[in-house]
Amino acid sequence: MKATGIVRRIDDLGRVVIPKEIRRTMRIREGDPLEIYTSSDGEVIFKKYSAIGELSENATQVADIMRQLAGCPVVVFDRDHVVATSGVTKREFQERRVSPEMEELMESRRQFYAEAGGREMHPVEGMNAASLAAMPILSAGDVTGAVAFLANGKTQTATELQKSLVSAAAQFLGRQVE
Repeated sequence: MKATGIVRRIDDLGRVVIPKEIRRTMRIREGDPLEIYTSSDGEVIFKKYSAIGELSENATQVADIMRQLAGCPVVVFDRDHVVATSGVTKREFQERRVSPEMEELMESRRQFYAEAGGREMHPVEGMNAASLAAMPILSAGDVTGAVAFLANGKTQTATELQKSLVSAAAQFLGRQVE
């Protein structure tokens, strides 16, 4: 654990303000759920809660099935990180951050489909893997993550099957979160 040097008081309603710099660095947005942990040493720790992260085993199974059906790698994200993969090295992708492009796609609740001559979208920060199709996962009207097919070198455009599968996976995982 790293000390920030910032000290805040609890107000009369039991609230503590998390400084803007920490919220920005940790990508904590207004309305984000935080899980509270305590230790026997008297520590209180706030951790961003990820409903998709809780379903990582299911997300991995969905990714495996999608990869088998579509023949290209699959990545499942919560709002901030890679949660599950199939068809790529897990160690290489696991816990990587969502790229700003993918974050914007989730925030705007849009889908992405690669088209011939169109722009590329790289969903994972620090990785050169381009997306063929990507769709946000919605649960009770809130964005909880995203699903993406990655280009495997063979195809550079999204097929109708991939478009249908990414939509179905996003809807299925969204229902699982509910």
